[in-house]
Amino acid sequence: METKKYKSEISDEKKEEVIKDFLPFIKYTAFRLSHRLPPQLTSDDLISVGVIGLLDSLDNYDQTRAKLKTYAEFRIKGAMLDEIRAFDTSSRSLKEKVNELKDACVKLEKELCRPPDGEEVAKSLNISLDDYFKILKDADSVITLRFEDFGSGADNAGDMNLMDNIPDDTTRDPLRQLVDASQKELLAALIAALPKKEKMVLSLYYWDELTMKEIGKVLSLSEGRVCQLHSQAILRLKGKLKAGIGI
Repeated sequence: METKKYKSEISDEKKEEVIKDFLPFIKYTAFRLSHRLPPQLTSDDLISVGVIGLLDSLDNYDQTRAKLKTYAEFRIKGAMLDEIRAFDTSSRSLKEKVNELKDACVKLEKELCRPPDGEEVAKSLNISLDDYFKILKDADSVITLRFEDFGSGADNAGDMNLMDNIPDDTTRDPLRQLVDASQKELLAALIAALPKKEKMVLSLYYWDELTMKEIGKVLSLSEGRVCQLHSQAILRLKGKLKAGIGI
């Protein structure tokens, strides 16, 4: 009965005050979970869900069982995770197919001493070229490239964010600067080794901030073909990083 009593006692003004106090935690948690977001959700969506989770915790809080901070933080993160799971449409089979593509790209590049083209990858997997491009298109929802991928054991890190090990985000000690420079050099070298069109797509998309449609006009390609090249490039990079390939 205590939970209902608390619910009736808290005023709208008090709720606004509590929301303001918890907003930094809500934003921080949304940022921590942003790498797990499916394409349909954004960090802002998670923040909204976190606020709803906070309000729900206020309505059901039992003062005799836990501190409000502990209970509310648990409900906030739980609400966000539930929302991510509800919208996560990336099936296990698709993720397996994407991993097969990564492994095939790495294997063929070792054998051919050059990046394989789509036909060669499709042939090695005994699938049609159309199926290969379909997997690339669907893979946009399950493949991402993050600096965390460079860390040792990143594939088995679970929810651990390797950047959390940095003592102070506002300072840059010499070791951190050296590591960052090394990561950037490695990524730049991997990108430089990509086929010309894939390299151009990445450059125009990430450095010049053009849309896929605009890139298509620059390179005289369809928007769909640009998307394929983008997915293929990211997949190659992920495959090399996973295999620990140097330059």
